[in-house]
Amino acid sequence: MTSDTTPAVEHRPDEQRYVITVDGELAGFTEYRDRGEQRVFFHTEVDDRFAGQGLASILVTEALADVRAGGKRVVPVCPYWAKYLKKREQETADVVDPVNREITDWLRSRLG
Repeated sequence: MTSDTTPAVEHRPDEQRYVITVDGELAGFTEYRDRGEQRVFFHTEVDDRFAGQGLASILVTEALADVRAGGKRVVPVCPYWAKYLKKREQETADVVDPVNREITDWLRSRLG
């Protein structure tokens, strides 16, 4: 007997995050803050119990598609986002803004 282990990604705007679940169990998340038309991603985490399954990549892929569909732009402050987007520069350059001091200062003021 096998269980359905298909990951599901959900946007939770009230929490300013996207989450990924497996079998209904929270496996990871990526957090952001909106700055006008920019969605500034600053943290991505996958629970150790789900490591090695490619869930962070699935999560970021789905979040990126949602951001693009919503007409926003991505700012990858999170190291995972930066690495993911750098590997896919040609297909993501149209929706990515660079991280700069203004954005990091702004984010720091929002996060306390």
